[in-house]
Amino acid sequence: MLDILKLIFDICLFKKGPQDVPYSLPLLRLMLIADAVASFIMLFIGSQWLMALLQAGVGITLVLGFSWVTLYLGHRLERFYQTSCALLGTDALISFFALPGTAALMTGRMTLLAFSVMLGLMIWHWAVTGHIIRHALGKTLLFSLGLAFLYILVSYQVMALVFPGVTGTE
Repeated sequence: MLDILKLIFDICLFKKGPQDVPYSLPLLRLMLIADAVASFIMLFIGSQWLMALLQAGVGITLVLGFSWVTLYLGHRLERFYQTSCALLGTDALISFFALPGTAALMTGRMTLLAFSVMLGLMIWHWAVTGHIIRHALGKTLLFSLGLAFLYILVSYQVMALVFPGVTGTE
């Protein structure tokens, strides 16, 4: 288990890529659970438990759907387990680091430092997602960062469409 955590951390540090993740359905299930728990905790800070659970589920569905569509269109569908594990695992890890900032935001105690840390974590998440896509598709970093930005933008829009009016304080 510690090896998997180190691998996910190394992906977040751009030292490894999704190709280093074992091709394993049990590992994918573990990453699904890890991301679901991290997302639920982060969303539960400012929402009701059922809404947080639903949002976490939709978020995971978006990650898996994005991974599948991207790999399908890139003719690399055989990399689905590894890419999805990398995306879910890094999302869970970065979400864990974002918990203090999220709590500050939801309680109205957002300082300039907390805002800066949250912005840095968002940029880091975008860069890590681009890094994973680059290795999964064998494309340039610029292309992969663009695709990662498009994914993040679309996922925010889908969440806003599926959960209209959810501000995190209801």
